[in-house]
Amino acid sequence: MVKLVALYRKPQDPEAFDSHYFEVHTPLVKKLPGLKRFEVSRVTGAPIGESKYHLIAEMYFENRDALDAAMASPEGKASAKDLMSFAADVVSLIYTEVLD
Repeated sequence: MVKLVALYRKPQDPEAFDSHYFEVHTPLVKKLPGLKRFEVSRVTGAPIGESKYHLIAEMYFENRDALDAAMASPEGKASAKDLMSFAADVVSLIYTEVLD
């Protein structure tokens, strides 16, 4: 299993960001072909000091081929276009491999 992880730094307007994220972006992500699981977590703190992160989203796929196919699909392109329209300056994306 692999994950696409989106790390969102604190936006300038958290309320407007959350509104777009949950009302517009999340429905697009949920349409990704091959998506096995989608989790979003709100960052509430850090062990030392204040965290620079606002949200963490994890999108699970069976394997890297399934993830790549999802990103290349029309749904993946729509999700990416939307992401860049509202979060380009606050998001970092990484791929991870789930270890047993």
